[in-house]
This record gives sequence, C-alpha cells and structure tokens, in this order.
Amino acid sequence: MTSMNMIPIANTSDLEALCKDLASAEFLTVDTEFMREQTYYPNLCLIQVAGPGSAATIDPMSPELDLKPFWDLMALPEQVKVFHAARQDLEIFHIQGGFIPRPVFDTQVAAMVCGFGDQVSYVNLVRAVSGAEIDKSSRFTDWSKRPLSEKQLKYALGDVTHLRDVYRRLSGQLKETGRESWLDEEMATLTDPATYQMDPDSAWQRLKLKVKNRRALAVLMSLAAWRERMAQKQNVPRQRIMRDDALYDIANQSPRTAAELGGLRSLPDGFSRSARAKEIVAAVEEGLNRDMGEVPAMRQGQPLSAEATATLELLKVLLKAAAARHQVAPRMIADASDLESLARHEEPDVPALKGWRRQLFGEDALKLKRGELALTLKDGDVVVMTV
Repeated sequence: MTSMNMIPIANTSDLEALCKDLASAEFLTVDTEFMREQTYYPNLCLIQVAGPGSAATIDPMSPELDLKPFWDLMALPEQVKVFHAARQDLEIFHIQGGFIPRPVFDTQVAAMVCGFGDQVSYVNLVRAVSGAEIDKSSRFTDWSKRPLSEKQLKYALGDVTHLRDVYRRLSGQLKETGRESWLDEEMATLTDPATYQMDPDSAWQRLKLKVKNRRALAVLMSLAAWRERMAQKQNVPRQRIMRDDALYDIANQSPRTAAELGGLRSLPDGFSRSARAKEIVAAVEEGLNRDMGEVPAMRQGQPLSAEATATLELLKVLLKAAAARHQVAPRMIADASDLESLARHEEPDVPALKGWRRQLFGEDALKLKRGELALTLKDGDVVVMTV
C-alpha cells in the first residue's frame, strides 16, 4: 500500500529521513512547482517525489530546510528519475542544485515514441494509461503562498503518484518494441548542461523576428546580450527590461544618440532621458563596431521553387504515413525545418536522415525524391510503393 505524506517536509531532519527511505527505490518520480512570472530565475515553491511505495512533498521555502539531502538523492546514478515534460524541472536542478540528475526518463517524450501523440499532456496521458481523472481545479495555484491547502497538496502529489503507472507502462512498451535507444538520444540532449546555459551572448538566438541586414543583426546581438545581463542581474523577466519589438526597432534604426533613440515609436516618452538610454546607445555602438566576421550570414528566406514545394507536400504525406505505420508522433521523426531542408537539398545534414529516424522515414524520403517510390491510397490509408 502506498503511503503519502500530505504535510510538506519543512525541516532538514525529516528530509534526510525521506531521502534515506527513497535511496533504495528502483525509480523516483519527480515534479516541481515554481513561479517565474515576476522573476528571471524560477522561484522553487514545492517539490514532489515518490518511489514505488511512498510519496511526499517538500517545502523548499521553509527557512528550516536545507535541500542538500534531496540534491544528493537526485545525484544517485543507480535510480531512474522520472519526469513529465522535464525541461523546466531540470533547469531548476541545474540552477539551484548545480547539477542535472541522470538517468532521466521523460514520459512526455516517451509517449511520443510510443504513439500517444505529439506533446501529450500529463492529464491526457494518465487518462489513457490508467483511466484516472485528475482534478485540474488547483492547476493555477500560487504555489508561493502559505499555507497550502490539503486539496492543493493532493493535486501536487498526483503529479508523481500517477506518474508511476505511466512510467511502468511506457518503459515496458519501449522494451517490448526495442525502442529504448530512441528515447536515449532525446534524453542525452535533455540532460546536457549546455541545454540550460543562459549565456547573454547567445540570447539573440532565441529571438524570432527578422532584422533588415547583417549590420542590424550585429546590433541586435549586442542589445539582446545587454538585456539578458540586466534581467539576470535584477532577476526580472526579459520583457520587463525591454520588449522584443523595441529591440528590433532599435536594431533596425541603430540610433547613435539619446536624441535619436527618443524618436523611436516603440519606446515610451521620456525614455531618452533615462540612465538606461545611455546603456542602449552604448550597446548599439558596440554592435556597429562588431567584427562582421563574428556575425552570422542572414538567412535569405528564399521561397521554395515549384518543384521543391511539390516535394515538400509529398514529404509531409510520407511522414504522416510513416508515423502512423510505426505509431510514433510525426514530430519525433522530423520537424518542419527537416522537411524543408529535404525538399531544398539533395541530402542535407538533418536528424531525419540519421539513426532510427533514417530507418523509419529518411531513407524512404530520399527514394521518394529520386522517383524510386510512389504514394497511393488503399482503403483510405497512404501506401508506399516501389516504382
């Protein structure tokens, strides 16, 4: 019978006892609750952890609790640490614990490999595996407020107790189908510390809009780095420092004086007289003086030719057929960028042409492009035929 501690552990002594009890568990299911709407770094508010026979919550906000016993538990290499949609949880481990636990099993990724769809939610996955219904009324709780109610804690514990059944089902299915190595490839990226590095000089790579030329891109690189450093220093969201649209406006216009900066419509009245305006002008100057050899070439965004457009549409159909046949989410095999590269180039360097993805889809994609395969319909299903 499973034991559940509805009262959050709030002192180091009790945490040590819990971690000692869980140290011999075959696997651990883990989740975190955090707030980051007002901060740059996530504010860890609650930790949920369960072994096969017990489950508990931990209050990291308690002044009487040192998380070291928990970090030590998570660092044990013998146990699988099971998460659902693990990226943000692992980011917290990386920031606050200074490490990333291994080995990790992400049930959202595993579900995609096992044919449960693209980025299936925890609620839907639990329902599909065990038939259990999760009460979502506490979903938008402010986890930083104390005390937490019994209803909130029960909801939080459900994120790790149901996860045990999900893990057993998915790990068993992966073993039966011989797809464990498929998941390993995805987990390698998820547990790579580089995935969670927040280097200000790389901040521009997360921006989505386009600038008009490489010189503007050079300025944008400097502006994004400035904003990232400011957000980190003040521990506030990036948009609190400056909105994305203002960054692009400044990069494209490249104002070299506070007066020129004041003429931009994306900035509020009076901004040019602020101390921050001087920092922005300095960042613009830094960008304009940047060695252009350090600035990536602009993606031209040339439209696909008529032939490549037709090829792309056929590749989309082939991908859906391969995903359905092998019961894998299409996104796990190839994304839109992969398909476009395949349509544009003879044999591009994309994940879809490597490893198990090449076996499921990539090889057929190349044959389709060479005219060696054809697609047809049979009883409503897409069928691949050799020409």
